[in-house]
Amino acid sequence: MLAETICSAVSAAGLGIAAVTAYRKRFLTATRIAAYSLVPVGLVLTGVVEWVAGIAFKPSVWLGFGVLGLSWLLFMTTRAIERRSGTTRAERKAARAAGRNEAVAPGASAPSLGAGGGAGPAATAAKPRSKPEKKQEAAASGDDFSDIEAILKKHGI
Repeated sequence: MLAETICSAVSAAGLGIAAVTAYRKRFLTATRIAAYSLVPVGLVLTGVVEWVAGIAFKPSVWLGFGVLGLSWLLFMTTRAIERRSGTTRAERKAARAAGRNEAVAPGASAPSLGAGGGAGPAATAAKPRSKPEKKQEAAASGDDFSDIEAILKKHGI
């Protein structure tokens, strides 16, 4: 009841200010002030003010807000801890999948050939080993792209 009275008084004062502004021949501003001053009465007539007053004075509603705040706090704490550890959920999921599926050799950018790939251990042993200079050149060129790989891994690509 008190909230409705206050809203009505605010609307009446706003309409008075709008009338004075219109008297000064500033009709656009007066119309805008009148529109703003009619909002509180509209909220009272639609029942929004009564609903908000009912929510604001119920202890169970405040308890609900407290529970929502606690859940948000727990969620943000776990996110902060996850960021500090340097791993994301997607990275942990990929690590578990790699542990189950040995389809990609560690440190390789392409899938390694498994038992069903047609090339077994005998075929890999028959291949001549590359010279150490080529490995060093490959490692040097791989270092050039390490920052790009890190960005792509960060975005899950």
